[in-house]
Order: sequence, then structure tokens, then C-alpha cells
Amino acid sequence: MHKPRLPLILGSTSPYRKMLLQRLGIEFDTAAPDVDETPLAHEPPRALVERLSQDKARAVAIRYPQALIIGSDQVATIDGEIMGKPGNHANAVQQLSRASGNKVTFYTGLCLLNSESGVVQSSVVPFEVTFRQLSAAQIERYLRAEQPYNCAGSFKSEGLGVALFERTSGDDASALMGLPLICLTRMLENQGLELL
Repeated sequence: MHKPRLPLILGSTSPYRKMLLQRLGIEFDTAAPDVDETPLAHEPPRALVERLSQDKARAVAIRYPQALIIGSDQVATIDGEIMGKPGNHANAVQQLSRASGNKVTFYTGLCLLNSESGVVQSSVVPFEVTFRQLSAAQIERYLRAEQPYNCAGSFKSEGLGVALFERTSGDDASALMGLPLICLTRMLENQGLELL
């Protein structure tokens, strides 16, 4: 287990992001960022996730003035329109019905903030998912099985959600689950934390 020179803080309460970060074998803590995630008027999806990932890191930095802080945010889009977390069954049915047979682009914002030096590294990692043509019964069975109501796009790709897909395309599959580890590895190395 690698121990960074500065404490590493994941500015998220997402169990999926925590699980992903554990793959890197480094010590870290988590902290909940208190950030309003409402999009600004006419804010494009890429700009939204980049802004929110930075806002989350800065919000946590107030409590951790000498740390490496990871902020991340993700949205799913169809034809440029943001699909948020569904929150309930009816919204999830609507989202998956719209995604059926279509391409959904996920944008994951990533920020690594060194709160001691003020150095900010920021990136947006896109990932595309083409959904299979889904029947209403298949959507119902999937939602009853996984209840992905707190997940952008209404599915969990690390579980049965992969059965919804025709194909995926992108540089970093971990971005689809909310934390792009390839990009994060480079950012950590820029801060002197070699993982290998």
C-alpha cells in the first residue's frame, strides 16, 4: 500500500469511486464535498463536470489545507442533453427508454488539487456507450434487479448494466464508473506519487 507524502482525500461519498480508487493500492480518506450541482444557464456538459470537479476539490480543501484532493463529477448525455441521476423508478424507465438503441456520451470531470501548493490539475474524460434496442420488459427487469436510481444514465456498468450495451468506446473504461484512473495516475505522478 503506497502512502503519499501528503494525505490523499477523495472528495466524494460515492461507493463506486471509492472502490475504483482502492484499485491503485494507495492510502486515502474520503470527505463529502458540500457543492451545489445545479448546472449554470446554457452550461455545456463538459464545462459543467469540469467546474463541479474543481468545486468539489476546493470545498474539501477548506477542511484539508495540506492534502492532495480528488474531485470528480459525471454526467450522461444524449444528443448533447444532460441526463441526470434518475432518483426514482419512473425517471429511470424514461432514461433507459430514451437510451435504447442510441449512443450515450458520458463526461467525467477529474480534478487533483494540491491544497498545500495550490496546484490544480483538471481534465474531462469522455466515454461513449451504444445501447442495445431494449424492450419495456427488459428495462423493467433490469431496474428491478439493480435499482440504479443514484447513477447517471440509470445503470451500473460494473454490474448487470453491461447487458444493456451494444458496444463501448473510450480511452479509459474506469471513467464510465465515475473516476478515470488512467488520467488520475498521471496527475498523481505529476505530484510525485509514483504508483509502480
